[in-house]
Amino acid sequence: MRDRRKHDVVSWSRFFWFTAVVVVSCVVLTGFSFSTFRLFFGETFHPVLGSTRQTSTMNAVVSNEFPVVPVLSIRETILFPDQVILFLECPPRARLFTKEELLCVYLSADNNSSETRLKKPPARVDSRQVGEQIVWCPGCPRGLIVTVASKSNGVIPAGPSHRWGTLAYEALIDKDNTTLLFVKGLNLRPERVSNASRFECVYGWDFSRLNLVLRSEVLSIAQEIVRCKTPLSVLNCQQKVNGSVKVSIRIKGNGLLPSVARLRHLVGPGLQPVPTRKPHEMCICTMARNQARFLKEWVMYHAQIGVQRWYIYDNNSDDDTDSVIESLSDANYNISRHIWPWIKTQEAGFAHCALRSRSSCDWVGFIDVDEFFHLPSGLTLQAVLRNLSSRAPSLDTEAAHIPIGELRVSCYSFGPSGLRHVPRQGVMVGYTCRMTAPERHKSIVRPEALNSTLINVVHHFHLMHGFRFLDVDKTMMVVNHYKYQVWEVFKEKFYRRVATYVADWKDEQNVGSKDRAPGLGTKAVEPVDWSSRFCEVLDTGLRDRVLQNFVNPKTYLLPWQDANDGKQSLV
Repeated sequence: MRDRRKHDVVSWSRFFWFTAVVVVSCVVLTGFSFSTFRLFFGETFHPVLGSTRQTSTMNAVVSNEFPVVPVLSIRETILFPDQVILFLECPPRARLFTKEELLCVYLSADNNSSETRLKKPPARVDSRQVGEQIVWCPGCPRGLIVTVASKSNGVIPAGPSHRWGTLAYEALIDKDNTTLLFVKGLNLRPERVSNASRFECVYGWDFSRLNLVLRSEVLSIAQEIVRCKTPLSVLNCQQKVNGSVKVSIRIKGNGLLPSVARLRHLVGPGLQPVPTRKPHEMCICTMARNQARFLKEWVMYHAQIGVQRWYIYDNNSDDDTDSVIESLSDANYNISRHIWPWIKTQEAGFAHCALRSRSSCDWVGFIDVDEFFHLPSGLTLQAVLRNLSSRAPSLDTEAAHIPIGELRVSCYSFGPSGLRHVPRQGVMVGYTCRMTAPERHKSIVRPEALNSTLINVVHHFHLMHGFRFLDVDKTMMVVNHYKYQVWEVFKEKFYRRVATYVADWKDEQNVGSKDRAPGLGTKAVEPVDWSSRFCEVLDTGLRDRVLQNFVNPKTYLLPWQDANDGKQSLV
């Protein structure tokens, strides 16, 4: 019995020390996981000095008018030229706020003051993922900081703020385990690959404090997209780092760019099975702002000619875009809305969409909501794609063996066509007069054929070596671009343009370029002869096809028209 007791004592003693060692090891590994993995896998670990300047919002004293809500926090605040976007971090199972339940609260930036200067209703409240809400507030006056308050629960302490213009804003892990970082403010030349050796990528938990972070090699950098070598310690902890690790870029010899880019997986952590056949032959990506009244016509028409999947990048719409997309989804259109709050980043958004669609779509078209594929031959898009992608060049026999990665489709610009009000039957029926010569082109691409830099200038992408592009014959397919619509629609273009390298209409810059309305200038003042401009050729081809194939014989309505439009003359 005595020996047995002694044995038991020894066993428990060993168990105690074993448990202690395990616990300490877990703590050490958790606290220093980045440096430990770097040592194990031979990566160089360097401390990078983060910015020591804290924004005044971090220490602001909130108003005593409401109690502080401890379960919510403002993770990031981004100051745009005419609005402020706040990212709220919410408990995963908490009920989300509606627009009517929140107020934008503007406080004095003076740390010694708790005065509430202004209260305004938010322009919009939305949710992009679980545990996060996005609040759009009116622009913040100078000398104030902005936060939000629940009318029933209180003020949320202001969070760290960043000015848009120099900011890393999105990051994702690609299928080859590299990191793609989207950055504003590098001011790199369009369509050019820059010198990657001048930069390095930086990974960490919080760049606002003096933390140890990881440095990583930049593999390529072009326009606003950086491709980084993802540290092994990040790849080995994919489940834990998803959404919690920030990524930024540092120009060697200079400071670290501020970042709100939290690293996420393109399709989810872990290896994904490669489908033997993609589910969709033809998809469309677009970026839109306040295009709700045109979306139904655009989606329903393209569904009839062969489009199977739509990716809508919503660029700060404050109309009914979300409800229209929801109604289309309910009607069994395979359409999704992706909130993309970053202004003047269309090229980056298109690159992001190309990556998202790569595993699902054989071909992806990149067009705007006012652009419609027109097939004069009467074929479906699938038939045209199969025909063109298998076609060999008639003259260059060497190129016959190079697969086609991009189809370039000529784009015709239509004018107001004598109209002064939005056509009730839609743009395809209403606008029938265009310019004679095509203006540039739009692209349909194979996502896997794109160059790893993802360089694009909206109209086309750069392809990787081993693929070629093909100019589509105008008798087979063109794009009808209803660019110059009635003035009440066209004047919205003066708000802001989405493309990165295209000047806004109000800017006194490149006034004579093709991206402008010829002779219009920079002021949103309707010319007397606007309704008759941009009319050189009468083109009723698409209108005739729509009226022939889409009209309901009982109601005389087109699919995108509301029933209360009543019967209308189709002549």
